[in-house]
Amino acid sequence: MMALNRFIFTCKTLRPLCLVTPCFASTNVCHARFGDFQRCQLGSSSGGTSRFMSTESRTSMFSHVKQMPPPEARPDPAQGENDEDDKKARDESWRKMKWSLIAVFGALGITGSYVGWALGRPMVDPDGRPITDEFSHLPTFQQFFKRMVRELEYYTKMIKEPSRDKLLPDPLTYPYIQPPYTLVLELTDLLVHPEWTYQTGWRFKKRPGVDKFLEQVGPPLFEVVVYTAEQGMTVFPILDSLDPNGFIMYRLVRDATDFIDGHHVKNLDCLNRDLKKVIVVDWNENSVKLHPNNTFLLPRWKGNDDDTTLTDLATFLKTIATNDVDDVRDVLTYYRQFDDPIEAFRSAQKKLLEQMEERDRQAKQRKDNPLLASRWPQSNLFKR
Repeated sequence: MMALNRFIFTCKTLRPLCLVTPCFASTNVCHARFGDFQRCQLGSSSGGTSRFMSTESRTSMFSHVKQMPPPEARPDPAQGENDEDDKKARDESWRKMKWSLIAVFGALGITGSYVGWALGRPMVDPDGRPITDEFSHLPTFQQFFKRMVRELEYYTKMIKEPSRDKLLPDPLTYPYIQPPYTLVLELTDLLVHPEWTYQTGWRFKKRPGVDKFLEQVGPPLFEVVVYTAEQGMTVFPILDSLDPNGFIMYRLVRDATDFIDGHHVKNLDCLNRDLKKVIVVDWNENSVKLHPNNTFLLPRWKGNDDDTTLTDLATFLKTIATNDVDDVRDVLTYYRQFDDPIEAFRSAQKKLLEQMEERDRQAKQRKDNPLLASRWPQSNLFKR
C-alpha cells in the first residue's frame, strides 16, 4: 500500500516536468518501468535526507525513456490536385499575356512601318512614275525620313491653323447687294444653349428672341456669319432648324479656327473682310483674343427664359448701321470697358432719349414764343 502511495505522489511530482520538458509532450507516448517509480523515494529510509528528489536525479533516472516520433503527415490528394491546377492556370495566363504583348507590339510595328512608308515615299504622276523633289538626291533612308517629317509638319499645321486662307468668298458686286457690315456670331451659349438629361440626351434650347434678332440684323444691314469652334456635324443641323429663312449667310466651324494655347481662336484676318466693318459678338474672351477691338463681349447665357439680351443687342447693332459708323472698332473699344456693355448701352440710350425729349420740348417752346427766341438770337441757351 505504501508503495502505491509513493507511485501516485511521484507521478504528481513529475507533472510539472512533463509540461516544461519537450520530451514529455502530450502527443508523445512515454514508457517507464514500474520499478523506476518505486525508486522515487520521498526521503531516505533513515528519514534524514530531503523529502524531494533533485532535478538532476529525476533526469538521470528517466534518461532511458524514449520519445516516440510524431506521426508523419500524409499528403492530401485533393490539395495536390488544386496546387497543380493553380500552377497550370498561372502558366496559361502568362502564356496568353505573352502572346498578346507580342501581337500588340507586332501590330504597332507593322502600322508604324506602313505609315512611315506612306508618308516618306515620293509622289507619283498619273503614269505612276516618281516625281523628283528636293529630297531625291539624298540616300534612300534620308529621303523617306525628311519626307515623313515634312508631311507631319503639314498635318500639324492643318490642325493648328485654318484650313484655308480665305474663310469667306469675295464681297458681292453689283447687281447683287453686299451688306456694309459683317456680324460674326458665336453659336453655343449665345444663340442656343446645350442641355443634357438621362431621358432626352443632348438638346439645344433657343435663346428668347433669337428669331426676331436674326430678322432684324440680317441683310441688308449685316452680313451674318456664325463662327464657332464646334464640329460641323453638330452645327449644321442646329442652324438648319434655327434659321429656316436663311438670314445666316455663312457658317464657319472648328476647321476655320487657330489652335493656340489649348483654345480654338477665331482669326478675323482670314475672313476676307475689312476689319473696320466687322463686329464679333461672343462671350469667351479666349476665342477672340487675336482681335479684341472688334469684339463685343456679352455675359454667357445659362439658359434662363427671362433673358432679353438679344432684343437690346439688335437695337445696338441697328444704331451702328443706321448711323453709318465708319470704324466700328471705336465704338466697340468704348463699350469694352464695361462688364455688361448691354446695360451700359441701355443707360446711354436712356440719356439720349431724355436729351431728344428735352430738345423737342425746347423746340416747341421756341415755336410757341417766337418773340422770345428772336430777342436773344445769339444766346447759347438752346444750342446743343
